[in-house]
Amino acid sequence: MASRSPVPNRLAAETSPYLLQHAHNPVDWYPWGAEALEQARSEDKPILLSIGYSACHWCHVMAHESFEDEATAEVMNALFVNIKVDREERPDLDKAYQLAHQLLSRRSGGWPLTVFLNPHNLAPFFAGTYFPKTARYNLPGFESLLKQAADWYGRQKEALAQNNEALLGTLSELASTEVSPQDPDDALLAAAVGELLAGLDRVHGGFGHAPKFPHVGALEFLFEQGGQAREQALFSLRKMAEGGIYDHLGGGFCRYSVDAEWTIPHFEKMLYDNGPLLGLYARAWQATGDEFFRRVAEETGAWVLREMRAPEGGFYSSLDADSEGEEGRYYVWSRDEVQNVLEPDDEALFARHYGLDRAPNFEGHWHLRISERLEEASAKLGMPATEVETRLARARAALLEVRKRRVRPGRDDKILTAWNALMIKGLAQAGRVLGREDFTAAARDAFDFLHRELWVEGRLRATWKDGRGRFSAYLDDYAFLIDAALELLQCRWSSAHGRWAGELADVLLARFEDRERGGFYFTAHDHEALIHRAKPFQDESMSSGNAVAALSLLRLGQILGELSYLDAGARALRLATPELRRYPVAHGTMLLAVCEWLRPRRLVVLRGEAGALGAWQEAAAGRPVLCLAIPAGETDLPPALAERRPTGGVVAYVCAGTECLAPIGDIAEFRRLIGEPG
Repeated sequence: MASRSPVPNRLAAETSPYLLQHAHNPVDWYPWGAEALEQARSEDKPILLSIGYSACHWCHVMAHESFEDEATAEVMNALFVNIKVDREERPDLDKAYQLAHQLLSRRSGGWPLTVFLNPHNLAPFFAGTYFPKTARYNLPGFESLLKQAADWYGRQKEALAQNNEALLGTLSELASTEVSPQDPDDALLAAAVGELLAGLDRVHGGFGHAPKFPHVGALEFLFEQGGQAREQALFSLRKMAEGGIYDHLGGGFCRYSVDAEWTIPHFEKMLYDNGPLLGLYARAWQATGDEFFRRVAEETGAWVLREMRAPEGGFYSSLDADSEGEEGRYYVWSRDEVQNVLEPDDEALFARHYGLDRAPNFEGHWHLRISERLEEASAKLGMPATEVETRLARARAALLEVRKRRVRPGRDDKILTAWNALMIKGLAQAGRVLGREDFTAAARDAFDFLHRELWVEGRLRATWKDGRGRFSAYLDDYAFLIDAALELLQCRWSSAHGRWAGELADVLLARFEDRERGGFYFTAHDHEALIHRAKPFQDESMSSGNAVAALSLLRLGQILGELSYLDAGARALRLATPELRRYPVAHGTMLLAVCEWLRPRRLVVLRGEAGALGAWQEAAAGRPVLCLAIPAGETDLPPALAERRPTGGVVAYVCAGTECLAPIGDIAEFRRLIGEPG
């Protein structure tokens, strides 16, 4: 029977919204920490480790079925020390135990992750994901599994110890496998383009089959290559935004599609998806002039500022997939609801455009996706495309107002450093490309918030809520934030932002780099020791921290003339190259870093009066350059930039690697030199 305990458990002292959701479970939950681990060791009691996150649909299902059930909780409390972890706060734990799960079960992981641990070495002896309360879906019932796992631990300790030793040995081998570094080359990039194009769905866009994820790093890599590769990336971007993974009323993208056509999403909305997608859709508009891409970017940015921005300046983490206990309920419509809101002519147009004139596509309701493009409707109706869009926009706005009155999905309101960095970069890119100062201002505010609240005694914190910064930051936090700083600096120069980027890079090298073999660990050298210390090169739900570190260090090293940054970025690339050759599809962001290493973007430093720099920045827009416009009055500059002095009017200093041209004072010559947009 479901129960809410009147007396909260230890999770009540936490700040994570996900952990707080379980604070009144009858389960005697602990957060991960010394108290729980010592309790398990002293009682020789196995640990039940449950890892999830607040926007996860199946996490909610398992919580309602089992963790809120008095009888199940009684078994859990009697047999285990129970630890609940928010994967978004502790991605280090999630990475370690997801890998262990894959090794034990020979299956990919997911959430909720359910792992039974030996309390003495914290190695898992059984692992799975979601388990139903009673046996179904070819899965054992959770209560019977609990009793079986406790029995295994109590009666088969010798066998379990041997299995633990073998598992820990495998994890150690994975962490220490010697790889011979190789220089990446153009042949690697060509092979990667070929493999990525071969894996594209030429009908529906994206990669592979259902379930389908955006894979932004791979799409951005193809976009950067130009030609056919760019055309295919643009095709995928259009198909995604026409599908149901995109919120056609409120803006923003859901996590993934459950089908190959992008029709029905898993309805959670994550900050980390929307930041990179926002920037890429803005660049798609810049490259094509297609207003569809511009609208998607502007609507996504507007959603972020409207629903995800904290008063303090940062951005919240996610919106839940569920509302009122049902996945997707907030987003779907009946035909009657739409007809009651819109005028008949507008409703008919809206229905044909968004598929309401076809069979319901989600449990007897309609989830919106574009079924007939604007141009097709315009031709069939003999109506100007501008009028079609005006009427559709009016209908979308009316339905959005009605939707706002529904019970909203839950929002995870913790502020994560890495995810905020991704959104800062996306907003800065989109703001610069689209001329949206509100986007760039929000990006600067968030960056300054992170500096003010999460930079403590020269170290970053990973998460913030209710005035508290917590947990030592991870590789992604540092790498993504340096990358975000570089994007902000191209919008408007700030010596404070540039200085902090250098400080972040110094900590990254000092505390995360593998000084012997190259590359960066996910955790700092002084971090809590776990069963596995990851050094991730592959893109997962977010870009690889090593890839972003390499890319941003190569660029920051060029700007500051700092050889240690350039060398560290190159070492990471050389270490990753053998893996890139074997499986380029999973390394889209690392391939972008390879492009930067083989063909560095030209660095353009503009000096002159602030009011005169804008025309020169516009001349550089869309070109493959790093452009910094530094007002003549700025004197607090690092040496490599200070030597690029103003000379009266605007002057451009253009460098490619270590080769620099003579200063350019004529804007027409500058335009000719930097060429056409790429």
